[in-house]
Amino acid sequence: MHPDLLEAGLDEAGRGPLAGPVFAAAVILPEDFHHPLLNDSKQMSARARELLRPIIEKEAVSWAVVQVSAEEIDRMNILWASVYGMQEAVRKLSVKPEFLLVDGNRFKPFDGYAYTTVVHGDATYASIAAASVLAKTWRDEHMRALAAKYPQYGWDKNMGYPTPGHIAAIRKYGYTPEHRMSFHPRELEPSLF
Repeated sequence: MHPDLLEAGLDEAGRGPLAGPVFAAAVILPEDFHHPLLNDSKQMSARARELLRPIIEKEAVSWAVVQVSAEEIDRMNILWASVYGMQEAVRKLSVKPEFLLVDGNRFKPFDGYAYTTVVHGDATYASIAAASVLAKTWRDEHMRALAAKYPQYGWDKNMGYPTPGHIAAIRKYGYTPEHRMSFHPRELEPSLF
């Protein structure tokens, strides 16, 4: 977008689940970085994402990943928790970017950074796609670890999303401290009739 400026791509993973943190990443790629597998992480297989993660982490000029807890999501709401996570990821970068490419259509100015929001940015810019891969793989790894602590919810498979099995487990076992209490799928709302 600005070839003369050092750009960081920003993205998040986990806005839609009922449980677990949202993860955000910021990545500055070298100008000549190219990998044939790199695309919007939602279009990539889990195996391709796992293959790319160490390559991105090794070859990026700088990268950072941040998690925002379910409790913080409930306090801020998921949109602003995602924005906050992306801002914190930028603050953690070892190299300061000059411009931010943000996936999506909402962001808040901070620390004087120039930025642009890009809908489907992870399918358009390599740095956003790379941030998407890091956010998704780090979050999946975290949810698999949480699944060992709360095996009845199937988080190693559903990653905290509102699948029928996850909803049935909430009905049977209740909520955990990892659940977002501000998220209520229709299937869990008390019936009026």
